[in-house]
Amino acid sequence: MHFWRNTALFISSLLSLSCSVSPPSGVKPVGHFDANRYLGTWYEIARLDHRFERGLDHVTAHYSLRDDGGLTVVNKGFSPGKQRWQQSVGKAFFTDSAQQGSLKVSFFGPFYGGYHVIELDDDYRYALVSGPNRDYLWLLARDKMIDEPVKQRLVASARQQGFPVDELIWVDQQ
Repeated sequence: MHFWRNTALFISSLLSLSCSVSPPSGVKPVGHFDANRYLGTWYEIARLDHRFERGLDHVTAHYSLRDDGGLTVVNKGFSPGKQRWQQSVGKAFFTDSAQQGSLKVSFFGPFYGGYHVIELDDDYRYALVSGPNRDYLWLLARDKMIDEPVKQRLVASARQQGFPVDELIWVDQQ
């Protein structure tokens, strides 16, 4: 009986962690978010490693409006090992106000994870995005390359917010 109860508690804990839509403690999403300006293609400049993008280069994320007020998310990347493109299509919805850069995203049925824009320049050229915990971080840009001062500023911001920036993977976009 203890085994099943402990197993159920363990699975429940994993699901609650993997399906969290809140930002990490102490991390605040931007409060001046404009979804229409965020739409379109973003290039992944850097990310923390996770299994669903592991080994991918030339990664992009494309956002478009849905009829129900949410966003369609199309993530695409090239696997050099498999010599093929991989693509995932998901849906995202605001967790609070549409002016706050905090969404819940699903690529797998009813399971959602947090997607939080925590840095965004006034021109919507660069973004720093967090997942539901500090194991997920993306540095995105409208172009395949970013200037070194911008990169350093975004990395410093992520470091200050407690993300393990020394573990960032710099994505090949060439």
